Amino acid sequence: MSLVGTQLLPFKTTAFHQGDFVEVTDETLRGKWAVVFFYPADFSFVCPTELGDLADHYDEFTALGVEIYSASTDTHFVHAAWHTDSDQVQKVQYYMLGDPSAQLATNFQVLREGEGLADRGTFLIDPDGVIQLMEVSADGIARDATELLRKVRAAQYIRQHPDQVCPAHWDETGDTLTPGLDLVGKI
Repeated sequence: MSLVGTQLLPFKTTAFHQGDFVEVTDETLRGKWAVVFFYPADFSFVCPTELGDLADHYDEFTALGVEIYSASTDTHFVHAAWHTDSDQVQKVQYYMLGDPSAQLATNFQVLREGEGLADRGTFLIDPDGVIQLMEVSADGIARDATELLRKVRAAQYIRQHPDQVCPAHWDETGDTLTPGLDLVGKI
């Protein structure tokens, strides 16, 4: 079942963030754009490449008013150790949510039943706490931060221009479409 268009469910967890352990709740995410970025496990193979890629583009996300929250079913203690140990993860300045109870992975419907791990799920949440984008990919398929940035920009544009839609390959320099009968069969 798709979560797009649904409200963020209540949660409370501890995150590793810039050398500290901090509490993060669903209320922390409200009032701004947020990306919740699930990955299976710390100290694994593809995961540090994705987290490093997000870290390399973190300033671009924050310039758009977007906060990043990575999440796995590991604890915040494991996140801290991984941050110290991995060259890729040392670059991370965003929140690394611990989810040892799997409450978050369950809320976002990415928990692998019987494994205690999350799938590679990406969720974009608007300032009202509504999920605007969700993607879940197979374990071996890494995500790309530049493609996520493009989708964030599109979602923000549509929020500001609800009468418009963004076509394939849209970026902020491209044209949008105004849905209507005059476009049916003409694209």
